[in-house]
Amino acid sequence: MSRRKVGLWYRLAAALTRPPMMMLFRRDWRGRHHIPATGGFMVVVNHNSSLDPVAYGHYQYSTGRVPRFLAKSSLFTNGAVGAMLRRTGQIPVPRGTKDVRDALKAAVSAVNGGEGVVFYPEGTLTRDPDLWPMAGRTGAARVALRTRCPVIPVAQWGAHRVLPPYQKKPRIFPRTTHQVLAGPALDLSSYYGRAVTPALLGEVTDVFMGAITDLLAEIRGEPAPAIRQRTGREHPHGLPSVSGRS
Repeated sequence: MSRRKVGLWYRLAAALTRPPMMMLFRRDWRGRHHIPATGGFMVVVNHNSSLDPVAYGHYQYSTGRVPRFLAKSSLFTNGAVGAMLRRTGQIPVPRGTKDVRDALKAAVSAVNGGEGVVFYPEGTLTRDPDLWPMAGRTGAARVALRTRCPVIPVAQWGAHRVLPPYQKKPRIFPRTTHQVLAGPALDLSSYYGRAVTPALLGEVTDVFMGAITDLLAEIRGEPAPAIRQRTGREHPHGLPSVSGRS
């Protein structure tokens, strides 16, 4: 199959989420021509708000390519939200267990089946104090090397103004702009055919995060920090600030 059909449940999800997205955000969406029209592919994108999966999903859905997200498995048991995730074919990720391999296998199968799978390589909301992307984890690199599919880097910015990271109360007003910039598929050919070692996975992941960060720097109009913060459960200086660079 060259691309996933937009089924009833995805149409319902779009009908429910599109109106609030249109209400909350103006759109500055660029690079949609880089999303492949057919065939399997991956997207690697930054994560700075619990709202940005819906906001990014709106972007990709507008290209005609249905997004399949990898999401933490606890969301799939969360009432109506969980039912919608299951019905629309999203991929549960059981964090901290060996079963995470099953999620990566499902992602490989989806890509090989002609679908567009969305990865957040950081694996969590950014804990960088200025909301720059952190260092990534290697799951997306494993799938990219296994499938050799097009990998599209994407940066997004703006959802954090409505729902700041690690907060639950949204800021509805004033209406803000959701900015998305997709770049061309990354050239990973020099990594194909090599032994898949932790070092190689780290190199590929760094390529992903570098491309995402460069796109976000373009959106924000300012240079990114020279060193990306490592992922981890606790931020050394507390929760990220969104008051400075917005």
